[in-house]
Amino acid sequence: MLEFTAAAVKEIKRMQSSRQKTDSYFRLSVKQGGCSGLCYTFELCEAPLENDRHYQIRGIAVLIDQSNLPYLKQLRLDYAEDLMGGGFRFHNPQISTPCSCGLSFAPSA
Repeated sequence: MLEFTAAAVKEIKRMQSSRQKTDSYFRLSVKQGGCSGLCYTFELCEAPLENDRHYQIRGIAVLIDQSNLPYLKQLRLDYAEDLMGGGFRFHNPQISTPCSCGLSFAPSA
């Protein structure tokens, strides 16, 4: 099950508000790239696409393309601030080979 921490929800709502898109969807996906092969991406969007699955997570309308579900089904999304600034943290117990940056991973065999 997908999980968003309170800090991640607060940051998503801040993004929606600052971009004047309070009714937008939060699209979470995986694409080719990063130093390990696949990377997490997210964006605010206005409408679902044909293959999207829709979830309500702590008051956030989340969209995930069905093809991305195997990579994201146990993801825990967090947000943290540190000396280098703030950023989302992706914690995925399914991934056996994450990149040291935490943003990319190798697909499980």
